[in-house]
Amino acid sequence: MFTDHKSLQHILDQKELNMRRRHWLELLSDYDYEIRYHPGKRNVVADALSRKEQIKPLQVHALVMTIGLDLPRQILEAQTEAMKPEYLKSEDIGGMLIENSKDLEKPRKEKLETTCGRNITLE
Repeated sequence: MFTDHKSLQHILDQKELNMRRRHWLELLSDYDYEIRYHPGKRNVVADALSRKEQIKPLQVHALVMTIGLDLPRQILEAQTEAMKPEYLKSEDIGGMLIENSKDLEKPRKEKLETTCGRNITLE
């Protein structure tokens, strides 16, 4: 075991130890090891492992969305509003819906449902 704590290499030679040091020596007594002093300035590997990285922490911003009990009603109102003729003529999706409609002035009353991706299906 290499350390940059010079006095630690003599810990086994000490006669009197406090409880904390005794505990560590008892824990290490199960292993076959040798403590060697290695000056900290030359120990670049340990230095790199023990230093804290100097990077900016990631910031996470939470998105909170409250869904009320009237959400289905709001969706239906928005769908009905979107099906008005003035919106159907101006929107890109309107062209696709108008092609399937027989009467341009009478918008469909079916519900629009968005699925995975950008598809919109009529129920």
